[in-house]
Amino acid sequence: MNYKETLNLPKTDFPMKAGLTTREPEMLAQWNAGQLYEKIQVARADAPLFVLHDGPPFANGDVHMGTAMNKVLKDFIIKSKTMAGFRAPFVPGWDCHGLPIEFKVVKESRGLSPIEIRQKSEEYARKYIAIQRGQFQRLGILGDWWNPYLTLDPAYEADIMRSFATFIEKGLVYQAKKPVLWSTGAQTALAEAEVEYAERNDPAIYVKFALLDSEKLPGASLVIWTTTPWTLPANLAVALHERQEYVAGEFLHEETGMSHVLIVARALLDAFQKETALSLQREITSLPGADLAGSLAQHPFLPRTSKVITADFVTMDTGTGAVHIAPGHGADDYVAGRQNGLQILSPVDDQGRLTEEAGVPELIGKYVFDANKDVIAILKEKGVLLGVQRYVHSYPHCWRSKTPIVFRAVEQFFIKIDAIRDDALRAIDEVKWIPAWGRNRIAGTVESRPDWCISRQRTWGVPLPVFYTENGEPLLDASIARKVADLVEKSGTNLWFEKTDAEWAALLDLPAGTTRRNDTLDVWIDSGTSHQAVLKRRPELAFPADIYIEGSDQHRGWFQSSLLTSVAIEGRAPYKIVATNGFVVDTDGRKISKSSTYKKPMDAKHFVDKYGADIVRLWVSSVNYSDEVPFGEEIFTRVGDTYRRIRNTLRILLANLSDFDPAKDGVALDQLTFVDRWALSRLGHAVKEAREGYEAFDFRTVYHALNQFCAVDLSSLYVDITKDRVYCDAVASFRRRSTQTVMHRVFGALTRLLAPILAYTADEAWGCAGNGESVHLQTFPDPADYPIDPVVEIEADKLTALRSFVAQGIETQRQEKIIGNALEARVEVTLPAAELPTIGLEEIEEFLILSDLQLGAGEKTSRVVKTAHARCERCWRHRASVGKIAAHPELCDRCAAVV
Repeated sequence: MNYKETLNLPKTDFPMKAGLTTREPEMLAQWNAGQLYEKIQVARADAPLFVLHDGPPFANGDVHMGTAMNKVLKDFIIKSKTMAGFRAPFVPGWDCHGLPIEFKVVKESRGLSPIEIRQKSEEYARKYIAIQRGQFQRLGILGDWWNPYLTLDPAYEADIMRSFATFIEKGLVYQAKKPVLWSTGAQTALAEAEVEYAERNDPAIYVKFALLDSEKLPGASLVIWTTTPWTLPANLAVALHERQEYVAGEFLHEETGMSHVLIVARALLDAFQKETALSLQREITSLPGADLAGSLAQHPFLPRTSKVITADFVTMDTGTGAVHIAPGHGADDYVAGRQNGLQILSPVDDQGRLTEEAGVPELIGKYVFDANKDVIAILKEKGVLLGVQRYVHSYPHCWRSKTPIVFRAVEQFFIKIDAIRDDALRAIDEVKWIPAWGRNRIAGTVESRPDWCISRQRTWGVPLPVFYTENGEPLLDASIARKVADLVEKSGTNLWFEKTDAEWAALLDLPAGTTRRNDTLDVWIDSGTSHQAVLKRRPELAFPADIYIEGSDQHRGWFQSSLLTSVAIEGRAPYKIVATNGFVVDTDGRKISKSSTYKKPMDAKHFVDKYGADIVRLWVSSVNYSDEVPFGEEIFTRVGDTYRRIRNTLRILLANLSDFDPAKDGVALDQLTFVDRWALSRLGHAVKEAREGYEAFDFRTVYHALNQFCAVDLSSLYVDITKDRVYCDAVASFRRRSTQTVMHRVFGALTRLLAPILAYTADEAWGCAGNGESVHLQTFPDPADYPIDPVVEIEADKLTALRSFVAQGIETQRQEKIIGNALEARVEVTLPAAELPTIGLEEIEEFLILSDLQLGAGEKTSRVVKTAHARCERCWRHRASVGKIAAHPELCDRCAAVV
């Protein structure tokens, strides 16, 4: 007889081969057709609200792995909160204005009018919104994808203007000519978050400024050191440190033999001599910087004087202790200039070329960095150049045009940060930061932040709603800005560029001759006011949000712009919790971003198309997302192994439940066999740890808890131990139904716990179990329903220790070819009484997967020999009853009874 046909072999439609790249798009189509997201919202309509506010990705280019990781983390939070019993809507958004899009459009089509630039920029943004929407959805992310928030929507743009009106109302906005970060490649001011750093090799020069009115030190010169020779035409002062000691002495140049009377900080004297080949021959005197304050020095090549001042920012790290001050070309210089009544001179145009104000005909029209060599030549000719060296340093560059930025004084609008700084710092301390270092990082940026330059010389953005009188004075009027906002909400911001000044004056009842300019607002105002345009406008959301989660660069970006605008408008932070994820890096540690020149695949689409979205999602759950996160092909291969282990666990559970009806066949939990009670207790641990991990937004804890449960507790132990009873016992036997009862509970709990991470696979398995509705409509298992049984676990620990002890003897005999496998062994063990299991011998044999066990009390010993019992041809166990049943001499008593 073919006894295989009498076994209860596993059956399931859940395939071993996942085929994710084919199956996932089919499931996504079903989710969309069935309006799964909408069904979830209806199902949770009366549940407590949890709001995650989506930080808007920029609408340019495909979704790269860093953005994909961030969006998947958000989906973990949304899905886990939903399954924890909350109403957790997800309104995705996009940042649509700004330099990168306009730069691309203008580069491709020269000579466009402002309206044409805006039309093409909107087309470009909407194209990538559609592309990214599809890529995010493909990752299994559920949300209100067809009703997102877009910063280019007229209603959103109007709310940006209304926020600006509130800033005016609160006296926070002013106009001034002060140095800003200027992109010569894109001809606009930049936000700090739009700056990246790269190495430059610049000339560092030592220059003499002859003192004009020092009776004590006739013929003496101050020496400045600078790495930006091109700024010398804008020099108006030399700053010393008030309390530092300065040496005045006679210096001899070793190569030319020329003698100079120079003044240098004593702390930098040795370095100065080394770098310039000048050596101090005679010290004339020494004095503090304060003694020279108020003196005048001759500009090295222009017919004007430079004022000697003191400033605390003068350091003794490099240079000479005398700092060249150009108030139009540096933040510290500007402050010092204002304090000392200096002009704000900035002889540089939008393209970074020196203008007539530079005062030197041969420099006019020169690009500033090209002008360095010309300035050095002039200094040399005038006999005031004391030394030149190459200086390699990290220098700010425009993140889009890749050109070095220029600190340049331009008439701009600013927000007074000092007016809200204390409130912002207080608000920071009312927020929970994950990880905790996020608090110090954002506090540091807010503490040191200068006033916020909020105007930009761009076309693709929200117009800055300010008008000007006939005399050019700005009309900073909140009511006017609000009227513009109302018009924009109806007709869009193109209205600003389409109507003439006269038409605007008539619309707003402004005096004839009123004009407007084409400046736009900083895009960080766009996204930074989303708490007004989204959280407070969308009825399904609420202010403040429960959580923001973005990359670590957003402490100086969106986290900060949102904080500052919210504190200004609402007097509090727009979020209760802020979580931070690190950058995605290659396995060699290189940061990956859309603007990098990284050569390997970095788009999420590559990895989703190759491995499947659930592999990408499992990878995200497996990492410590607050650190730098490595990714690469070999990592995804390893994650694929984990995925297959989890999938096979779900498959064997499903297959073993093919003939089980819980309502009819279920066994009462207090009647379960020992090994089944142990499995339920282990499930209790998994439920508890996974729920705690989700609650703490610690998805790596969830990953490890569920992977450990599948790989060790289930696959290596429980499924292996119970295989005999599930396959070989009678279909409706108590032992088999006991195990199926537990496997049913394990499958239900495990699938729901996996659902936020393995969004597709969990739903596929859930459906294969005969459940009509999606797993994403379910709630998590309650830890209270899955109690941990300490008594059972103590007994199981004894059995596990005994299993390991016995395995050593079995392996020795197997290697010596005395037995082929553990079922052929007779195992005789004695153990101290405290280590002896208290359950029956048959259950111990089952747990150890042995046929013939003798267990007694005594010293710890083990003996393994080949069993004398014949093998049952149905279950392959060696039993004393084999050969004693006339009808089935080749079967054991259990199998004979079943057959």
